[in-house]
Amino acid sequence: MSWLDETMVGFDTETTGVSTAHDRIVTAAILTRTGGETTTRTWLIDPGVEIPARATEVHGITTEHAREHGVQPSTALDEIAAILAAAMGAGFPLVAFNAQFDLSILESELARHGLPSLASRLPGGEVAPVVDPLVLDRHLDRYRRGPRKLINMCEHYGVAVVADDLHAADADVAATLDLLPAMAARHRALGTVELADLQGQQVEAHRVWATEFASWLRSKGRTDDLPRPEWPVCV
Repeated sequence: MSWLDETMVGFDTETTGVSTAHDRIVTAAILTRTGGETTTRTWLIDPGVEIPARATEVHGITTEHAREHGVQPSTALDEIAAILAAAMGAGFPLVAFNAQFDLSILESELARHGLPSLASRLPGGEVAPVVDPLVLDRHLDRYRRGPRKLINMCEHYGVAVVADDLHAADADVAATLDLLPAMAARHRALGTVELADLQGQQVEAHRVWATEFASWLRSKGRTDDLPRPEWPVCV
């Protein structure tokens, strides 16, 4: 039986911005899918800082709404890390689209609030197993032109989504979990590789992509916000 037929745990965040070191998590979702059954856990967090209007345009959460209805970060972050660590510790893959961002900002937030890191909660301190459809798609279909945002990849692999629903953490996770079997139907090797081997392949695939893309950006005179080669976490 393929790991695609076993339990998978999807994870996504919506944040105050795109810096994993300095921005904060505003919402998070964890979906646990076993066969045809899915359980969902979501969090609305008061990040303790102003939510920029640009971020609100993406996910719809205002500073006022988060302050009134959100939970304290330390409570939510500890719950999130505990659930993810328990899942990965049991051998279930954590599935996240652009996992490097979500896992890195989670680790930064845990450190900011004096909580144990996700890595420290796992055997050997390794955040694994992780499955990232973005990393896999860049590797398996390297020369395909066009953007590779979640909506683009759902369209490419024939996954039905409601575009207006995306950028809500739970909708993004559901779409990401639906995306994996669609990718595996086109790239058969995905379903046969062992998770431990897939982890190593993604680490190398991301390193190659990040190194080559950073080199291209530098050739164009762009030196800010270069992609980091570490995966699935860089802190």
